[in-house]
Amino acid sequence: MYDDRPLTDWLPITRKEVEARGWNEVDVVLISGDAYVDHPAFGSAVIGRILESEGLRVALVPQPNWQDDLRDFKKFGRPRLFFGVTSGCMDSMVNHYTAARRKRSTDAYTPGGEAGFRPDYATVEYTKILKQLYPEVPVLIGGIEASLRRVTHYDYWKDELFPNILQMSGADMLVYGMGEMPLREILRLLEKGVPFHSIDTVPQTALLVDREDDIPKNKNWEDLWLHSHERCLGDKLSFAANFKHIEQQSNKVQAKRILQKTRDQYLIINPPYPPMTENEIDTSFDLPYTRMPHPKYRKRGSVPAYEMIRFSVNMHRGCFGGCSFCTISAHQGKFIASRSEESILKEVEQVTQMPDFKGYISDLGGPSANMYGMKGKVQEICDRCVAPSCIHPVVCSNLDTSHKSMTELYRKVDAHPEVKKAFVGSGIRYDLLVDSYNKNNDGSLDEYMEQVVSRHVCGRLKVAPEHTSDATLRVMRKPSFKHFHEFKKKYDKYNKKHGLNQPLIPYFISSHPGSQAEDMANLAAETKDMGFRLEQVQDFTPTPMTVATVIYYTGVHPYTLKPIYTAKSKREKQQQHLFFFWHKRENHQQIRDKLVSIGREDLIEKLITEKKQYNKKEYLRQRSNRRKGKGRKRRR
Repeated sequence: MYDDRPLTDWLPITRKEVEARGWNEVDVVLISGDAYVDHPAFGSAVIGRILESEGLRVALVPQPNWQDDLRDFKKFGRPRLFFGVTSGCMDSMVNHYTAARRKRSTDAYTPGGEAGFRPDYATVEYTKILKQLYPEVPVLIGGIEASLRRVTHYDYWKDELFPNILQMSGADMLVYGMGEMPLREILRLLEKGVPFHSIDTVPQTALLVDREDDIPKNKNWEDLWLHSHERCLGDKLSFAANFKHIEQQSNKVQAKRILQKTRDQYLIINPPYPPMTENEIDTSFDLPYTRMPHPKYRKRGSVPAYEMIRFSVNMHRGCFGGCSFCTISAHQGKFIASRSEESILKEVEQVTQMPDFKGYISDLGGPSANMYGMKGKVQEICDRCVAPSCIHPVVCSNLDTSHKSMTELYRKVDAHPEVKKAFVGSGIRYDLLVDSYNKNNDGSLDEYMEQVVSRHVCGRLKVAPEHTSDATLRVMRKPSFKHFHEFKKKYDKYNKKHGLNQPLIPYFISSHPGSQAEDMANLAAETKDMGFRLEQVQDFTPTPMTVATVIYYTGVHPYTLKPIYTAKSKREKQQQHLFFFWHKRENHQQIRDKLVSIGREDLIEKLITEKKQYNKKEYLRQRSNRRKGKGRKRRR
């Protein structure tokens, strides 16, 4: 995994590495909750390389110790321009805890997968330390944790409504979303001599101003005021109503500036940049990454998250699915920013030159693999759109869903002499590949699907129907499960045609807002009929900046303000999750009891009584005897 390149090929992470470059100071110091992997899939590497490309001297502090004398935060001294802080590629609380709030024992972004190398709420913790040590040096925060917590938000792990992360941390400015464009503009202004604290109208940034100060003016922006943080604390409906505006403006080409009163300050969230052009996103991916972890980690073991993507190629950013539980569009946006074929094939060539490459590219993909190159047919229509999803409740008639460019690109990668197989490991939107849902008629859907099934599936294909209940799927912003049936038929057809046996692995979520215990029972029965024993399953985890999280906290949908049921107690969640595992004998009694309690005895035989006919009277008699037996034991 490691090679013998000189250390100067990486961004410096130690004082010795800085001195080896002949620097007596650095311009920017980056603090990250992840280990340093110099690869375009790792945000701190991307930001570091951008700063470097602008001629700046940048040093990186990966996973600093926040529990000792804070020497990691001091080792580079005071930077000339600012500190940049990120929790890493994940929200630190998602990284640390399961949906049941249990502490995870591993961390995929740490050498050896060891846990414990970053604090809870890492962005806040790191920033507070820096403000304590260097109160006069600006701190710029970014990454997914800062991005999704940029406004009043619900925190599942503390079960509280938090203010914006700028207020929590004391940071001076926040860059939300993918940070290349705002960062370059901030650097341009700083190099022109504009003081950091005077930079207040850069798109895709957020900042706080005192109430007695003037709100920065920009004649091109229209303002949208949210309910104040204090009002949200006392009124859940106000918090829910805010979210509709936040989501719409975050996914709009010509968005409004968002403002919110919070304590004695105003939060200002400037509108986002337009989606990156092909040239702009190519520039980011074409920076001189080593594509390797820093050699410092050689003795500590591999970084699991790197092992997953070391031979992969990311073709685009963004996702127009708009799923209620997903944070991708909140961070990357709903509009697809696609790389050029030239840039992608150039990276494929780099992968094939890696010393331990064995001929297999693990993934040609993106957030949703089969959205590469897709955009509106008429851009002016997209410019006016406020819909959070381009494919729910139906596929937008202005969306070009042709899969031709992807199929052609896959074939070009296949033709590379050093590539034996190039797999599509990212999630595929199956609804875009069935005629009943996607009305595209250029023939590209079947062509793409046959290409993927015959050439690009690594043993089995994972897709995400998420549920079988149409009511729950509407809350999720996912298509009816009937379209998954059609997809499976088509998938099986192409497997048979090419003499392949590649299982289809569906993902499902339990306890999602809108899902009742009866819905989970039906899900178990229907998927069992289809021949599945579910393994890719999870319990819903509320994360900041999603529709589903707002519903979980408030009990209402933010777009309608009408009530929606959500399983919240530990017992309710466990009962829903249990239905995934009908095939385990130790679960049969609990499943039987639950089905009786919800009046769905008809599913008992279907799920757990294979040979013996279910008899309700006999079941009730046995249950009564069991309870009497437990009572006698307690009395003894």
